[in-house]
Amino acid sequence: MTETPQAPSANPQAFLLDLFRVAVQRAQPLHSMAAHLPPPPKGRTVVLGAGKAGGSMAQALEALWPQDAPLSGLVVTRYHHVPPRPEGLAQRIEVVEAAHPVPDAAGLQAAERILALTQGLTEDDLVLCLISGGGSALLTLPAEGLDLPGKQRINKALLESGAAISEMNCVRKHLSRIKGGRLAAACAPAKVVTLTISDVPGDDPSIIASGPTVPDASTCADALAILDRYRIEVPAAVRAALQTGALETPKPGDACFAGHEVHLIATPRQSLEAAAAAARAAGIEAHILSDEIEGESREVGKVHAALARAVAQRGQPFARPCVILSGGETTVTIRPQQPGIPRGRGGRAGEFCLGLAQALQGQEGVWALAADTDGIDGVEDNAGARVAPDTFARAAAQGLRIGGYLDRNDAYGYFEALGDLVVTGPTNTNVNDFRAILVL
Repeated sequence: MTETPQAPSANPQAFLLDLFRVAVQRAQPLHSMAAHLPPPPKGRTVVLGAGKAGGSMAQALEALWPQDAPLSGLVVTRYHHVPPRPEGLAQRIEVVEAAHPVPDAAGLQAAERILALTQGLTEDDLVLCLISGGGSALLTLPAEGLDLPGKQRINKALLESGAAISEMNCVRKHLSRIKGGRLAAACAPAKVVTLTISDVPGDDPSIIASGPTVPDASTCADALAILDRYRIEVPAAVRAALQTGALETPKPGDACFAGHEVHLIATPRQSLEAAAAAARAAGIEAHILSDEIEGESREVGKVHAALARAVAQRGQPFARPCVILSGGETTVTIRPQQPGIPRGRGGRAGEFCLGLAQALQGQEGVWALAADTDGIDGVEDNAGARVAPDTFARAAAQGLRIGGYLDRNDAYGYFEALGDLVVTGPTNTNVNDFRAILVL
């Protein structure tokens, strides 16, 4: 559904926030799930799932699945990410909550229960797997030789290392008893249909939530190389199992995937295109750079700033007025904590805005918003932040030195002091980073 945002010249920041809302609305599962649902099977229909959109995906399926057809199962989502239940909609799928991005005991228990629900399935049964971003942490079942505290430590180290999402999920798959295709293998001989919302660059289902129901082309050797690259220690028994290939995942062509289907029901590109259409409806030309941008958040911010300055100052490569859109999944490498200085707060979107603001240097005619489409930037209560032509001046008036905030990864502190955090609450979906730069 495309809505016409407010006029950008009257309120640039409200216009950008409207574009973000349109992007999020496009990614809600009720809008696109129906076209991908198979008919009810001869036997049972069991629903298994994990991810930040798990609650809304379960409700969408309950609304769309024939009321006279059996439906049951279990989905795990992030704490506080279960949307209000529509009046009159009966609950047929259990939804539980767990921690993200570092897994907890609730996620471990949910994964054990989900795996147990695969027992006794027959070829007459259907398994509908609802998978969305965040499922890697929420669906945690450590490999042999690894306990939950060890998994938490490794996950935290990966998050702070600056590793790309594909690298992190390669490790997660090989240190799990349920991810990397293992859930699909456990469902045999039932037919498995995976409905997924993409939060990864390139929309590769084997990376989304570490691909619990799809083949994995990566290897134990790949996982070991990533751990070594980022100097992340694992127990000796786990390292040995990786070295021997004992923790290998099911590969493409494995018979356990025969007859399975995977459908992408929402993607970052679709959300960016919806935002672009809304901007054009408001009379502003829109340009989508890419939905697959990766790299250090602050550096990506600086590159976007260079483009915005060129448009503002020279009308190149785009004519003003316009909005520049991009998505993907950037990373934040946590800098060493300085003695006596509290560790900063913030996530990818906020750090992008810090890098952008630093490089824009108060450029006239440029406004920006960056936010995570799940409504949570990292582990804070904001979705992201915004930048305006007067950001630098207002910060200077308060004595805020942007370099210091970058040094301690404290985007939250900087933009909170300016009143420029974007706070939406959980959106119950997740198609990753959303960035919009308006040049008037």
